[in-house]
Order: sequence, then structure tokens, then C-alpha cells
Amino acid sequence: MCQLLAMSSSKPAAVDFSFAGFALRGSEHRDGWGIALHTSSGCKLYTDSLASTHSPLAAQIRNHPIKARNVVAHIRKATQGRISLENSHPFTRELWGQTWSFAHNGDLKLFDPNPSLYSPHGDTDSERAFCHLLSGLALRFETRPPRHVLFGALETLAGEIAAYGSFNFILSNGELLFAHCSTDLHVVVREYPFSVAQLVDCDLSIDFSKHNHLDDRIAVIATQPLTSNEAWARFAPGELKLFVNGLEVGSAPVRRQEWELEICC
Repeated sequence: MCQLLAMSSSKPAAVDFSFAGFALRGSEHRDGWGIALHTSSGCKLYTDSLASTHSPLAAQIRNHPIKARNVVAHIRKATQGRISLENSHPFTRELWGQTWSFAHNGDLKLFDPNPSLYSPHGDTDSERAFCHLLSGLALRFETRPPRHVLFGALETLAGEIAAYGSFNFILSNGELLFAHCSTDLHVVVREYPFSVAQLVDCDLSIDFSKHNHLDDRIAVIATQPLTSNEAWARFAPGELKLFVNGLEVGSAPVRRQEWELEICC
């Protein structure tokens, strides 16, 4: 199966530490990789059909990280579709005047919906699922609905697609970050008091207390935990979570205080 990595942060942050360990998983998952960085200037998408362990582009991302509030990354182990650039995740599309990025881990057997408002460029089940999700949302809502309404619609659509197989995915528009689990997905929230973290995939550690402020909060989601000494929480099968500014908010409506915070950021 593929590997997923995502980040939701209260402030623009670099994902270089987590990405350093994540990219090494390309030694087993060799069929391409990609990362979508949602910054104040828009969504920056980088994809490659090479393994992340052999990709000069991946090395550039590690050595020259870009700060972002939301990140969606993927390492591919192909189950459906050719090994090609157009089949490398994340995929992006425009909806309601915003760029949405999407990455999927799993295998959706016999999932071949009728073409709707969005069509895939490649030949993966993952991109078909993404197009189906966005088409379903666009047909339901002319403009972006309140996030708790959007959460309910996504939960319904995700459940329908998951009936065809495993459907672990990350979806973000740069403000909201949705994470859905069918089989394996984990999350850790890094906030005060910050501590030292040790990567699982290589001998690299970091003391987050030296790099973060007291009010920083970062949620990191991954298929499997990236560190050995942090309290990663496993998603329940079928669970959809929503993160805003590094905080899990789920299906709760926006509170006035939180709305004011988002406007001021």
C-alpha cells in the first residue's frame, strides 16, 4: 500500500523533519511521490514518478523546505494505473474558487463511476475517487457550505466509496484538512510543552522546544507513526477527522472566537 503524510498547523511551518523520515519509505514504495504545500500564495504542487529515495526533487524539498499551514504528501506503491507523472499523488482541482489537494492509500476494486463534473487525467482508482468526491460536493453545494455541513457530506461520500475497498485519504483546501481512515492512519499533535522526537526510519531527532513558540500547534497525520517516542493515536476504521490550525475540530460548527482567530491569522 501507499504511504500518506499530512500536516495542519496554527502557523506556517516546515515539514522537513517529518518528510525526512517519510521520504525514506520510498525504498519500498517506489512508484512515485508528491507533496502539496498550501501557502499564503496558493497551493504549490510537486510530483515525481521516481522513488522518493532517488528523486532530486525530493532532496530539494528536504534541503530547502517551504513553510505552509497545510501539507498533503504521498509515496506511491502502485496497485492500479501506470507508473507515470500523471498518476503520482497528490492530485489537485479547483472547487468553489479554491485549490483542493488529495492523496489516497488503498485499493478500490471495480470503482468506476460515471464521468461527472470532474474527470481524471491518469488511470488510477485514486484520482477517480477524488473526482467523484469533488463532483458530489459541487452537485450538492453551489458555494462552500459551513464546515460541519461539508463534514457530513464528505462522510457520506467517503462511506459510499469505501464500500469498494480500502479508502484512506487526505483532502485539504489550505484551511481545512480532512483525514479519512479505512485501515491505517495515525495522528500526533505537537504543542506546548514541546519535547524531543526521534524518527523511526533513520537516526535523526529534533528538540521541538528549540524551534517552536508556546502558542504553536501542529497536527501530523501519517499512515504509520513517523517517530518512536511520541503518542500517536490511531484512527478508528471508517473514521473521518477534520483539522483546522492544528486542532481537531471534527463536525463541530465554527465558534465565534475561533472564527475571529482565523480572520486575524
